[in-house]
Amino acid sequence: MPDHRSTHRPHPVTSVVVARRTAWLFAFLPLVAAVLGLVLLGEGDREQQPLDQLPRDLDSTLATELEQRLPDEGSNTAVVLWTADEGELDDGALEELRSVAQDLDAVGGGPEGPMSVAEDGTAAIAIVQVAPGSATDVSAEVEDLRAELDDTAPDGVTAQATGPAAVQADLAAVFDGANFRLLAVTATVVAFLLVITYRSPILWAIPLLVVGVADRFAAIAATQVMAALDVAWDESTVGILSVLVFGAGTNYALLLISRYRDELRHVEDRYAAMTTALARTAEAVLASATTVVLGLLTLLLSVVPTTRGLGLACAVGVVIAAFFALVVLPALLVLFGRWVFWPKVPRTGQTALVDQDSFWHRVGARVARKPALFATGTIALIAALSIGLLGVSTGLDQDEQFLDEPEAISASNRLAESFPAGLTDPARVVTTADPREVAQAVEGAEGVAQVQPGPEGDGVAQLNVVLEGSPGSDEAEDAIAAIREAVDGLDDTHVGGTEATAIDAREGAARDRVVILPLILGLVLGALLLLLRSVVAPLILVATVLGTYAASMGAAWWLFTGPLGFSALDESVPLLAFLFLVALGVDYNIFLVARAREEAADHGSRDGMLRALAATGGVITSAGVLLAAVFAVLGVLPLVVLAQVGTVICIGVLLDTLLVRTVLVPAAALILGDRFWWPRRVRA
Repeated sequence: MPDHRSTHRPHPVTSVVVARRTAWLFAFLPLVAAVLGLVLLGEGDREQQPLDQLPRDLDSTLATELEQRLPDEGSNTAVVLWTADEGELDDGALEELRSVAQDLDAVGGGPEGPMSVAEDGTAAIAIVQVAPGSATDVSAEVEDLRAELDDTAPDGVTAQATGPAAVQADLAAVFDGANFRLLAVTATVVAFLLVITYRSPILWAIPLLVVGVADRFAAIAATQVMAALDVAWDESTVGILSVLVFGAGTNYALLLISRYRDELRHVEDRYAAMTTALARTAEAVLASATTVVLGLLTLLLSVVPTTRGLGLACAVGVVIAAFFALVVLPALLVLFGRWVFWPKVPRTGQTALVDQDSFWHRVGARVARKPALFATGTIALIAALSIGLLGVSTGLDQDEQFLDEPEAISASNRLAESFPAGLTDPARVVTTADPREVAQAVEGAEGVAQVQPGPEGDGVAQLNVVLEGSPGSDEAEDAIAAIREAVDGLDDTHVGGTEATAIDAREGAARDRVVILPLILGLVLGALLLLLRSVVAPLILVATVLGTYAASMGAAWWLFTGPLGFSALDESVPLLAFLFLVALGVDYNIFLVARAREEAADHGSRDGMLRALAATGGVITSAGVLLAAVFAVLGVLPLVVLAQVGTVICIGVLLDTLLVRTVLVPAAALILGDRFWWPRRVRA
């Protein structure tokens, strides 16, 4: 039987990268350049704008655009809440609080001054304007306000700050030092899993170093690119980028090192071994990375500016991860001797992994005996898990967006016990029409508690509308719809505020899913068609990816609404989970079927798939467990949306690597035989 290895001619580029004379250049020059970038450039900077996280052209976004013309453009409000620790606020305490409210330059209030007292006498509030600025500026203002409230609160009275500015400050606090924590935990998890995978006290450090430098360089490159193009991003962008670069980079590293170890069992010269390993790994990694990058770039079609920024940033990150994995890592590895694999040093003449009686060789043998049974059982399990997908709903209430309840949320809940529920964060009607006419129309809308005049200027007026329903409730949502209907037809009149923005965010997210999800599927299918030059295999592989997504979403929904007690998913979770699961899931498809196609050339379709499973089952499993763990790390941030995205992807990747890619796909290939590759003939 001919040796397919002997007929393979490495590409000249791969030969140069790991050549004896030039390897050190490709190993160290990119590392030095990356470090210089870290020192000299740093991450890009761009001041966040009010429209960055709002869906384009929807009503609440148009309201925010119109607000920019008001004299206090970009202003924000905090609601100060004083509550009696026991009973009611006495006259002495109320007198002190009125003085404090005046010192704070509180606005609004009632006929007795800038402070309003609840009818039950247990609480009082004042509304304080917060100077416009970035999230950091607003956080500093709210922190100073809270410090002043603590100092001035009378005995027996608790003072808290809530309202839009306080919520924004508490959200920013979630990311205070978060990127460092996320990076530290991610690197620790990756290091631990690499040690377990390689069972070497030395080898794990090399890919971790390379991927770690790639991650930091990716953060700089991505933010600098976004700043230069004036593309919006937020605090979570760099965190998600870091997780993706670590996950994708280590996946590529695992595939390369596994192939390199195997080649060292065939040839004595490590440079020749790496040349062959890199040539055969590069095709799969480049195909995978290209598909992932194209999938990420579909986010540029989103109606939300920060989502577009996330897609661009992650695309830059994957390109850098692939470069470091295919250029820096092989060049660095080949400079060391075989000893880096100690204590399990590969020796020439040892049995190749594909021919060993390994765990995945035995799994393949079992699947080969009854492929229909394994395929049916796996499909049944996926279908059962997918049932939960039918009950998924999106749209988190404001008090559900944090894993740990911050002061702004607890104060808002307490305020709703003594005041109209919508007082902390009123809807904002912004108009160029006569404000008296607008106010009259709004007052007649169902669910409106009161209408308060707001700032005016440059032909624009704002009305603050207090809703009867609590934030996030069906009553509040119905009230927004009623207000919009009431002002429909009035000149340039729009409804904004947190409640209206949440409604429009759901609409924008639904639009993104309709546009982007089919495009991602089309790109993945196209990439597989080009790589495999067949029709049946790509269709089957795309179907398995869809099944994995449905099963992971269904299982995650039961987890979220059961033990974790959430009422819904964040609007962005279905799209981001689909993108990462489909785009990254194709990695494992490509890793497996590219090797199966290679083996089938000499051994036929059936044995080729079994040999591919034996050769790649371990590396795919290791890569999947590592990627799942890395995305689970998003849970270290106390923000529900990131925890939900991380959980769905973690479940999906584990399903994909432990079951779908290692059982269902081989079973389907064994059932179909040569038809799996139709119309291509894999064996001459």
